[in-house]
Amino acid sequence: MFAGITTGTRRQTRPAGPETTASRPPLVRELLLVTALFLVYKFGRRLANGHEASAFDNADRVWSWERALHLPGEGSVQHLLLHGDTLVKDANTFYATVHFPATVAFLVYLYLRRPGHYLWSRRVLAGLTAAALVLHITVPLAPPRMLTTAGLVDTAQVYGPSVYAATPDNDAMANQFAAMPSLHFGWALMVAIGMIMATRSRWRRLWLLHPALTLFVVVGTANHYWLDAIVATALLGAVLYFVPSPKQPARLPAASKAGRQAPASEQASGAPQTPAAQPALASQQAPSPQLSEAVR
Repeated sequence: MFAGITTGTRRQTRPAGPETTASRPPLVRELLLVTALFLVYKFGRRLANGHEASAFDNADRVWSWERALHLPGEGSVQHLLLHGDTLVKDANTFYATVHFPATVAFLVYLYLRRPGHYLWSRRVLAGLTAAALVLHITVPLAPPRMLTTAGLVDTAQVYGPSVYAATPDNDAMANQFAAMPSLHFGWALMVAIGMIMATRSRWRRLWLLHPALTLFVVVGTANHYWLDAIVATALLGAVLYFVPSPKQPARLPAASKAGRQAPASEQASGAPQTPAAQPALASQQAPSPQLSEAVR
């Protein structure tokens, strides 16, 4: 009898969400799709090469806009990194190695544990990346490390490690004039949002430390302006608005919670008494007025 009660309680309290209702997409298809999207993005970024004059003109405008908006100088963040060689090297290593693997690990986790959230996150990341690619092609932008007016240090070239060639024209692996928006920050912010939505730990908001640290690194190493992160945030917000979010796990109704908190004596009897049933039972036990008068 007790085993039956326990099984029924578990069946009621199991949350219903995308992990129980959404089917996991085929792995091979997803690998091919994500790889194709990445290759399209890499090829598209290369299309923005060869616009050096426009990139530096846009960089001057962005620098002027930031001063007009009274944003904190990128140099104040870099000054914190330059207190020691170890710190600045760690920042360069973070910039070079964390961005892509962290996003892949995020998608793998969701694919295995939260397929509904995986599909949503993959669509959001694809939309954000596509929007960023349009800006990279139409608005080439030199990073602050290249801008003489900024007076910043190219920490990757001076302290290492670096993912970019010393001369942009000789860089066959990356487009160095695609600073806006910062996908380093945009992807990191989406990872944090996705993990907060897909998990139920009370510590899940600590995932926001990932985009916060990423922002500190991309600005401190002079690879991005503040506005690069602001634009990435705006694009991500727009994509999130248009891509339907997954269903959240259903919470138990109040009645179910009250049932779980019933006295142990009622649960042991196998037939818990509801408040509505108690007055009826009392009326059955008390003698009627007519019966009392007849007895007298």
